[in-house]
Amino acid sequence: MNYRVITIVIAAVASMLSFDAYSQKMPERHLVRKGNRQYERGNYDTSVDNYSRALQENPECFEAKFNTANVQFRKELIDKSEQTLRKLAQDSTRTDLERADVSYNLGNTLFVQQRLEEALDCYRNAMRLNPDDKEAKFNYALTKELLKQQQNQQQQQQQQNQNQNQDQNQDQNQDQNQDQQQDQDQDQNQNQDQNQEDKQDQNQQNQEQEQQISEQEQQAMLEAIQAQEDKTQDKLKDKKGVVIRRGKNW
Repeated sequence: MNYRVITIVIAAVASMLSFDAYSQKMPERHLVRKGNRQYERGNYDTSVDNYSRALQENPECFEAKFNTANVQFRKELIDKSEQTLRKLAQDSTRTDLERADVSYNLGNTLFVQQRLEEALDCYRNAMRLNPDDKEAKFNYALTKELLKQQQNQQQQQQQQNQNQNQDQNQDQNQDQNQDQQQDQDQDQNQNQDQNQEDKQDQNQQNQEQEQQISEQEQQAMLEAIQAQEDKTQDKLKDKKGVVIRRGKNW
């Protein structure tokens, strides 16, 4: 992704004004050109020193500010580069082409920070100010496509999260239902066991009652038989005068 540097081309100067006189009158221009040459050689520290000296000569030097932002970008001082360019973007006195370059470079600083929507706005503004800017058109199309892919990925991730949450809820509901069914089965088994125990207790009570009744009936029968036998013995005694042993071994 290209990052633009503003170069200074000196037009023909009036014949009465020599180059040295021009340089003395506008020394920041000479310093900016020196900074640009060092920049092209990759000597970013030296180039930014020249831009700083140019700003000392003329604090309003647009080229020195613009190219300082470029050096900051190359040295990966992205936040500082963004701040410098935003200040330049507020200067409404610059030409449309200069403002287009500022917007384009600002878009690049936002792009590398993955702030794609903001970068897209900057490229769009650069195309509005300079409709012939092919690089701005290319970066705009690229950023728009990447932003679309990013949004699709976010939607897919959200859908996956929703599906995962639904699966978790289903699993939780299934576990709850299983727990409830186990509790119901356990309660039912306990009730069956209790009913069986109650039934066994009732049967045992009935058996004990039947046994008690049977013993009472047997005792009554014994007493009735004994009484009847006593009567019979008394009759026999009266008739024969025989002594009969009383009682009976059962």
